[in-house]
Amino acid sequence: MWTPVEKGDLTEMELEQCLNFLLTKAQQAVHQLFKAELAPHGVTPGQYAVLRCLWDENGQTAKQLADRLSLDGSTMTGLLDRMEQKGLIEKQPDPKDRRALQVVLTDKGRQLEGPLTGAIAEANRKVMRGLDEAQGEALKQLLRDMGETR
Repeated sequence: MWTPVEKGDLTEMELEQCLNFLLTKAQQAVHQLFKAELAPHGVTPGQYAVLRCLWDENGQTAKQLADRLSLDGSTMTGLLDRMEQKGLIEKQPDPKDRRALQVVLTDKGRQLEGPLTGAIAEANRKVMRGLDEAQGEALKQLLRDMGETR
């Protein structure tokens, strides 16, 4: 429960009680943990997210990936360019739409599924350490609810 601080006719909230501050701080800590778990494999958390999408359904367009990951087009383009340079993906013409490109896994990208899935599972265990299963599920549901556009 946050405690407002009265100042004149305005109500202010202490920084440490501000939801944005708390979520940002938590996200930074989680991101650093995931980054450390993925680093031995030469993959960033953003690159893992793209790979996860392609392991689920190979051959998606950049727009489909950007939509699923809530990224803008220019961010997705840079991410895909770096992944292509690492030999994880290839961009190929989309047979259904000549203006679009399909993103497909290379053998190297496919071979990372097992090791990266293990690394992500370990990172999730570390983040959820100290929470029982019900608390972990409740936290994930709260975050999903918060992520919905209002």
